[in-house]
Amino acid sequence: MAAKRDYYEVLGVKRDASADDIKRSYRRLAMKYHPDKNPGDKEAEQKFKECAEAYEVLSDTAKRQRYDQYGHDGLRGAGMHDFNHMGMDDIFSMFDDIFGGRRRSGGTRRGVSRGYDIETQIEIKLKDVLTGVEKEIEFERRDICGHCSGSGSEPGHPPQVCVQCGGQGQVQQAGMGGLFRMVTTCPRCGGQGKTIVKPCSKCQGTGRESKKRRVSLKMPAGIRDGQAVRVHGEGEPGQGGGPAGDLYCYVKVAEHPFLMRNDDDLVARVPISFTQAALGAKIEVPSLNGRQEVEIEAGTQHGAIIQMRGQGLPNIQSGRRGSLLVQVLVEIPKKLNKEQKNILRDFAKTEDKSVMPESKGFFERLKEHFTAENHHH
Repeated sequence: MAAKRDYYEVLGVKRDASADDIKRSYRRLAMKYHPDKNPGDKEAEQKFKECAEAYEVLSDTAKRQRYDQYGHDGLRGAGMHDFNHMGMDDIFSMFDDIFGGRRRSGGTRRGVSRGYDIETQIEIKLKDVLTGVEKEIEFERRDICGHCSGSGSEPGHPPQVCVQCGGQGQVQQAGMGGLFRMVTTCPRCGGQGKTIVKPCSKCQGTGRESKKRRVSLKMPAGIRDGQAVRVHGEGEPGQGGGPAGDLYCYVKVAEHPFLMRNDDDLVARVPISFTQAALGAKIEVPSLNGRQEVEIEAGTQHGAIIQMRGQGLPNIQSGRRGSLLVQVLVEIPKKLNKEQKNILRDFAKTEDKSVMPESKGFFERLKEHFTAENHHH
């Protein structure tokens, strides 16, 4: 038997990943490998089941602790499901909360299921976070085939009643020792009660085709990098008249050339001269409202932070704006002209701190130092 892969590796997350990261990753992979998206692909089906097994362990605090400590051996007898012998819909229904109630309701409404959610990404600017923004996005989804109206049958060749279940969508099987009977979904028609005689020439009987969609999305003010905006009903259409899934649009906030985000605060790192720091000055700093004037107090130290309240980003819930934090970085000039050097030397005399005389450079003094040391020894 092949060795089991590490569960964190299966879900593509780090070992210290949060519960939300694990849930999001499992959801994305389950959608990717789901057999409805990979018809007849045994490898995808195996990966789908492998992801479900990994998620069952890592989403359960007790099981995750045992796994972290003892690996796969620590899970023996921990009430694990055998995903290899489970049907896809059973696996989906186990983690129903993640897929937004995607459960396929069994025998009562034959073949009815909610459509899949789909994901896309959009990039916005930092100033869009300040005001909120409406953007039009384009994405592709598997939609109902226009040629066969989603039936999967070539027009003029209607589906026929399934010969195995007689149109019931379910078959009965004898249980252990014939004591009771089990009702299961008909394997021939997949619970539809009908079978296709001549598949649609456009969608090859799947009833779906890829279509481009454009929708307008409102990004609320204060939205964060990595958050998603949900658009109800813009996912893939459901089976058998079931409701459509949702569209999740993940937001990427582009980097700003001068401002960094820290929760609802903005940080601007601004260089000032050592004379501005020593004597005080008025300087202009970047902000999302254009350039702002800030007063630097005399004696300001390198790395000091000046807080400008209400100049940050709005909180997504309360709308209250954070602060603009201006960090001043004192820059020492690399080149001074003769006059500037003389002025600073005069200043140094008043400080009672020795500075290098003009005639002697650092390396000259270093040489002298080592010569003296050698004589000493």
